[in-house]
Amino acid sequence: MAKKQFNAQGTADFDWSAFENGSVETSMSQEAQKDAYDKTLSSINQGEVVEGTVISMNKREVVVNIGYKSDGIVSMSEFRYNPDLKVGDKVEVYIESQEDKKGQLILSHKKACTSRSWDRVNEALEKDEIIKGFIKSRTKGGMIVDVFGIEAFLPGSQIDVKPIRDYEVFVGKTMEFKVVKINSEFKNIVVSHKALIEAELEQQKKEIISRLEKGQILEGTVKGIEPYGCFIDLGGVDGLIHITDLSWGRVNHPSEILTLDQKINVVILDFNEEKTRIALGLKQLTPQPWEALDPDLKVGDKVTGKVVVVADYGAFVEIAPGVEGLIHVSEMSWSQHLRSASDFVKVGDTVEAQILTLDRDERKMSLGIKQLKEDPWLTIDEKYAIGSKHTAKVRNFTNFGVFVELEEGVDGLIHISDLSWTKKVKHPSEFTSLDTEIEIIVLEIDKENRRLSLGHKQLEENPWSAYEATYAVDTIHQGKIVEMKDNGAIISLEEGLEAFTTPKHLVKEDGSQAKAGETLDFKVIEFNEDKKRIFVSHSRIFEDAQKAAAGEEAPVEKKSKKSSKKEEAPVVEKTTLGDIDALAALKAELTKSEAKTEKKPAAKKAAKKEEKANDAE
Repeated sequence: MAKKQFNAQGTADFDWSAFENGSVETSMSQEAQKDAYDKTLSSINQGEVVEGTVISMNKREVVVNIGYKSDGIVSMSEFRYNPDLKVGDKVEVYIESQEDKKGQLILSHKKACTSRSWDRVNEALEKDEIIKGFIKSRTKGGMIVDVFGIEAFLPGSQIDVKPIRDYEVFVGKTMEFKVVKINSEFKNIVVSHKALIEAELEQQKKEIISRLEKGQILEGTVKGIEPYGCFIDLGGVDGLIHITDLSWGRVNHPSEILTLDQKINVVILDFNEEKTRIALGLKQLTPQPWEALDPDLKVGDKVTGKVVVVADYGAFVEIAPGVEGLIHVSEMSWSQHLRSASDFVKVGDTVEAQILTLDRDERKMSLGIKQLKEDPWLTIDEKYAIGSKHTAKVRNFTNFGVFVELEEGVDGLIHISDLSWTKKVKHPSEFTSLDTEIEIIVLEIDKENRRLSLGHKQLEENPWSAYEATYAVDTIHQGKIVEMKDNGAIISLEEGLEAFTTPKHLVKEDGSQAKAGETLDFKVIEFNEDKKRIFVSHSRIFEDAQKAAAGEEAPVEKKSKKSSKKEEAPVVEKTTLGDIDALAALKAELTKSEAKTEKKPAAKKAAKKEEKANDAE
């Protein structure tokens, strides 16, 4: 049988059938034959990236031929970014293992893509290329995009030129992107879809702005609402309507006037070609309300409006859309005791008022509410005559008294000294409380200054006249020490009276000092009706008893207001008839003595004269 010879490479035609029957003879060894066979296969290394051809595929796997002795298997999930994959396509794969336990070649398309993706991504960034990516999921602030088999971040602001309110509609979509940022250290990639259309929009903006004119009316769509205004899309360029240009009336928030995606007409107020900022107006499309205000409206007319703003100093009332008047708090009530405007009205109230001032040029108006009511001070002396009794409400406290309100616009003052005959009131809040009713009597009317002097204690008779007999000097009463002070103590007596004593009068018979809370006997040593004062002593009780036992006279005490005044003045005893006779005799003696004294000098002068006369003779 003829023998077939191998060429130098060992690749000449070979009769495999004869070889299988054992009828082929060869001079090559088995090792040489194996080497010759291996040379017909591709040389691969684990961890290498090679190109292969898709030879078959199903829902789970893709079979790829890379020219090796066996085909490789790749999971179908690694090709989800490429739904158009088909048999015959060339794909890159990463050799994970040349043989597993089953002798299967294990490949990975994802790892191959990852190893090559960074080169492709960097190249796309350098060349500003447009690439495709698959939006995998929603994440905080944007979306996760699969690009070349690796994950990239798509910020929400880079999805479109318009604000996106529903991100979920983009999940699962394949879109075109541009790579805008790469951080190789942290393996971060940022892509943008908005960048694809911004260049075109920028050109559109320039064209639109070049055609803009102040006063031009355009149609736009509300694309954003902020507390300070609304952004309007004018078809590729945005403009802002400031909150003050939304309506002639007061606007608390732009959402009260406009809603998202609403189509409206706006007027161009101003624009900046360099910064491409456009100021728009909405209220300017309607007439100015002050110009449309009834020309017959004048001072003194009554108007009805809605309270739109309330401040401490007053309230703004809108009598027509865009036309407001101020009611100052002083014009809300005839009362001179001013309070906050919120005590009279609140936002949303409908009120009737009178026009006090009207300036159409300055667009200002002041209103008043109290003018619709009669001034109660015109008839104050009739309704609240001096001596008349009434019920009032406590409105405010001061250190010197209580302000009460008899009716709206009529206030009065109860001085602290006119609250009680017996109780010493340090502050009015000790006697009454705010918003409670109190009985009063009118003491004095100052109509010119709109002031009423009121009293409360005057509703009862002055009990101090009767107390003078009960608490006469030297009478002894039981009292309780209710308060200790540096200079003495307050003693509570019967009938709500309070007395005062000094520390030396609080010494007990055993020498100890009385303390707060003790109940003891006290002797009255002074009673002053005018000053409403009682001075007592505990120690004087046993001191006077000791002196009486020793035969000493007890000290004379101040018995009353009148006796007190007498003791303060020099004591002058009453002159009797006997005293008059004695004074007459004394006067006679003094006269005789003066006469004798005068006669002696006269006699001497006469003697000298007589001597001179004798000498002359």
